[in-house]
Parts: sequence; structure tokens; C-alpha cells
Amino acid sequence: MAALRCAETALEAVGLVKNYSAGRNKPPVTALRGLSFSAAPGTVFGLLGPNGAGKSTTVKILSTLSSPDAGTARVAGFDVATEPDRVRRALGYVAQKPGTDPTATARENLLLAGRLHGMPRREAAARARELVDRFGLADAADRPVRTYSGGMARKLDVALGLTHRPPVLFLDEPTTGLDPQARSEMRREISGLAADERMTVLLTTHYLDEADRLADRLAIVDHGTVVAEGTPDELKSALRGDAVHVEIAAGARAADARAVLERVPGLREITVDGTAVRGRTDDGARALPPVLAALDAAGVPVASATLARPSLDDVYLRHTGHTMEAAK
Repeated sequence: MAALRCAETALEAVGLVKNYSAGRNKPPVTALRGLSFSAAPGTVFGLLGPNGAGKSTTVKILSTLSSPDAGTARVAGFDVATEPDRVRRALGYVAQKPGTDPTATARENLLLAGRLHGMPRREAAARARELVDRFGLADAADRPVRTYSGGMARKLDVALGLTHRPPVLFLDEPTTGLDPQARSEMRREISGLAADERMTVLLTTHYLDEADRLADRLAIVDHGTVVAEGTPDELKSALRGDAVHVEIAAGARAADARAVLERVPGLREITVDGTAVRGRTDDGARALPPVLAALDAAGVPVASATLARPSLDDVYLRHTGHTMEAAK
């Protein structure tokens, strides 16, 4: 396993700023706006946000593939700017796009990765056998990767990131594009990495349920900055009461529904997202009948109305002003 400098945090980003050129005579595009977070050793830390929030830019900086315009970052105790070689040896990086040679077999890909990391051939071959067994690829280990299903190919991508037993692993949107069964299998693999491999996992995702299930701690990223950080339970518990979700029928105006609900006693934090109107209340069971009665009296037709305990979608809405779906 690569060396791990003794540190209280396995990952640390402080005030990261990153701008990209938008072309001639155009203002630069700001991807990161003072982003900061830290992750403890041996945990799964999630960066949750829609595409374009700044998650992949953060991962590129932490993996030394890009340099920040301002701010500092450390991986496994090593500074990404002054100790890039040590950072690279201490981490495994699984990017969004496949990193395998599709014409080679899984075993050949893993053997090559081991050799590139400086392993003797015998050690690299042993590690390849260990990983194909670990990810259930033994029966297909000697087939070209181009014949693999999406889920199998993604498992191999993760296996490649583990070849040199890094103390830190970056998983950038690891389940995007997978079918539900393959996504479920990949999530099971990820959940065991911190415990089985004793490593710190940085998981970037735009799937709310994925972050809720897998992350020991997470940061919600919006427009290049962290707007909330904590365990999933801490973030949800900070929202008191129940969520009231009313879907307005076709042809009705959500703005009219909002005006009505703002006058319902005990209902607060009213927001509109398309045809959906949401609010919070301390007692959802008692609040729902007055909500429906007020809308009916105002002539606003309702397609559906539901109550729910706080979710990460509610947390995201509270801190960003919009839902994850609306931001995609």
C-alpha cells in the first residue's frame, strides 16, 4: 500500500477557486468558488450535486490533474501543489469515463496497471487474480473488455483503481449510465471498500439515494461551493417537521397555490418547482386537511398531495433553493 502521512484528515480542501476560459472576449467561467471540506481516514465522503456543480473539477484538483487558481488541498497528508508525486502514489482514481483497454482482457488490464505502479510481474499477477475474484470477474477475466456489460466494465474500472492498494480512492460518478441492477451491485461494492480495503473513499454523485446510503459524511455542492456538510442523518434532522408536497393539476397556476398555502397556519418554507408546491410543517397529519381545504376553496385543482419525513432532496432544496432534478 502507498505511504500515508500521519494526518487527522485523509482529504482536505481549503478555499479552492478554479476559473476556465470561455473564449475570446468572454468572461471566464468560475467552476469553484472557495470550496472547502475535509474527510476523515477510513470513511466514505460524498460530494453531492448536479452536473456542473464543480464536483469533477474538485476531483481533478485533488488528483493533481488540474491546478487551482487559489486555495490549497491535501490528499493522504500530502500537498497536491508541492508533493504531486506522493499524492499520485497515495490515491486510486476512477474517472467517469472508462480507463480500460477494450481490446485487452481484464487480467491483462490489471497486470499492466500493476506494472505501471512498479510492481514486480509476479506480484502484479497475484494482485490481478485477487481483484478479478474480489469483483466477481473470474469467469470473464480472459475475455476482451469490449465484450463486457456496463456493470462488469465499471467493476473493472474500480478494480484498476485498487491495484496498488491506495489509502485513498476517488470514485467520480461511479454508477452513472448503469442499469438499476448494475447500479445496485456497484453500490454494494462501494459500501464495502472502506471496511474491506481500509481506505478513504471520495464519492461524487448526483444520486440522492446513493449519497444517503453510502456516505458516512457528505458535502452538498452548488455552483462551485459547499452549501451544507454533515452526515446524512445530521443534515436531514436539521429540517424540523414533515414535508408537504402538493402537485397542482394541469392548467392550474402553481403561483396561485403558493399564495394560498402561504396563508395556511403552521405551514412554512413554501417553494414552487414547476407544478410542485412544497412546504414544511411540525405536524403533517394535521396540516394536510387545511392545505387541501384552502386550495379547494380557492379553486386550485390538486393532482396529488403527500407527506414525507425530511429527505436529502429536502435538504438540497433548503440550501440551494431548487431541487436536484431541476438543477440537472
